[in-house]
Amino acid sequence: MDFFRRLSENHLLIAPFCAFLMAQLFKIITNLIVERKFDLKAVLADGGMPSGHSATVSSLAIMCGYTEGIDSSLFAISMVLMAIVMKDAMGVRREAGKHAVSIKQLAEALNKTISAENEEIRTENLKVLVGHTPLQVFFGFLTGVCVALSYILIFLL
Repeated sequence: MDFFRRLSENHLLIAPFCAFLMAQLFKIITNLIVERKFDLKAVLADGGMPSGHSATVSSLAIMCGYTEGIDSSLFAISMVLMAIVMKDAMGVRREAGKHAVSIKQLAEALNKTISAENEEIRTENLKVLVGHTPLQVFFGFLTGVCVALSYILIFLL
């Protein structure tokens, strides 16, 4: 039981987890506003507004800075991690998502031209996971900062 008590008191774990959950819940609200539909699956989805990855790592960086000090190794590591994750979300993941869209379109066009008898040539339905736009990453960052600051105000001051 000591393990769970200590785990429940780990602020560097709890606040980022809360930031991730908040970002994922915001995706439901975003879908309601933009697409005018309630989609509970958005909570588990990658991509979308805001970036859950950015919310998580920005919250972690704020919490490390507050609890360990901005001159600590943990803060430095969390800041580098935040920069890598946020750049990757807008860069590599975004480009890979664009490639996946193109591949899916080509596969669908190919499937229309191949007869049903040539099942071995047909492609499977591809799931497209697109990375984040800079705006989605920015709002993920803001979500993480706000959650971390709220956590500090409520539990640590």
